Amino acid sequence: MTGRLKVLAAMSGGVDSAVAAARVVDAGHDVTGVHLALSAAPATLRHGARGCCTLEDANDARRAADVLEIPFYVWDLAERFRADVIDDFVNEYAAGRTPNPCLRCNEKIKFSAVLDRALALGFDAVVTGHHARLVDGRLMRSVDDGKDQSYVLAVLTPRQLSRAMFPLGDSTKVQVRAEAAARGLQVADKPDSHDICFIADGDTRGFLARRLGAQDGAIVDAVSGDVVGSHGGSFGFTVGQRRGLHLDRPAPGGEPRYVLSIQPVTNTVVVGPGELLDADEISADAPVWTSGVTPTGDVGCLVQVRAHGTATPSTITVSGDSVVARLRAPQRGVAAGQALVMYDGDVVLGSATISAARRADVPA
Repeated sequence: MTGRLKVLAAMSGGVDSAVAAARVVDAGHDVTGVHLALSAAPATLRHGARGCCTLEDANDARRAADVLEIPFYVWDLAERFRADVIDDFVNEYAAGRTPNPCLRCNEKIKFSAVLDRALALGFDAVVTGHHARLVDGRLMRSVDDGKDQSYVLAVLTPRQLSRAMFPLGDSTKVQVRAEAAARGLQVADKPDSHDICFIADGDTRGFLARRLGAQDGAIVDAVSGDVVGSHGGSFGFTVGQRRGLHLDRPAPGGEPRYVLSIQPVTNTVVVGPGELLDADEISADAPVWTSGVTPTGDVGCLVQVRAHGTATPSTITVSGDSVVARLRAPQRGVAAGQALVMYDGDVVLGSATISAARRADVPA
């Protein structure tokens, strides 16, 4: 994309999206700001710094647009957000998987619903405040490793990336805040959002229990086979979890136990020693290749299984709609439902949804 573009700036009310919009304005493009109303009852979302998408955020986004002297609108996407993000989140936990709602929001809301509407209205591109780079159409990590968000953008298709703009990828968060202050943006010192925006009190287990209902079940020790506790629903746990298990008896050696697996059909949570969490072979489904090119043969790359996890040298093999990654060093607590994101250095090759993880030397 070259020349003067008509750009829609997604403005969350945070410092990143405000500075991203400002930079596109400075580049000479025709910019319109839009804030996404993602809740039918915004007052139920958390306030302050702990989440996003609140009434305060909408007001902050509007004030930033005023400073930039650009048109500003609010788009009501609450119903789409409920169906594609919240319901998906609940359903994934009910199935014993661990979803990433921020990744799903990028995929289904910001770069599907918003981008499609923007293109229909005649816009050329959508700009966001994500910390990532686009170089010659390739999605790459941000220069700020601590704020890099390429992991949650790795679900985007080549078509979506061709209409995206990420102006912050060459800057650190410290630089972004300093620029916001220099521009007179009130959000310069606004804390980053954390946790899950649609869970107002931060109690994920309570949120799921209200949606799915209490379902009493057993916690079983993987080594002894003994029942060592009970729970109110297997949906309240995730692989690798150590805290909040409330076990009735300690392990014989006193070592900590972790959640090893979740079995929703029997409503059973299996716990055991941490070493049983180690996995060096990961299977994943439904890959999305950000370049549009499917790798062939055995490909050496880096893989990452959490948004801010360690990138591990691996070899991937693609077969149809599935990917197998063989890790050179084991990763602990790999959970089904999360994204397996593959990198060539700083370049994102693609992503796939984790279906299983195991030690390769242990029979499946």
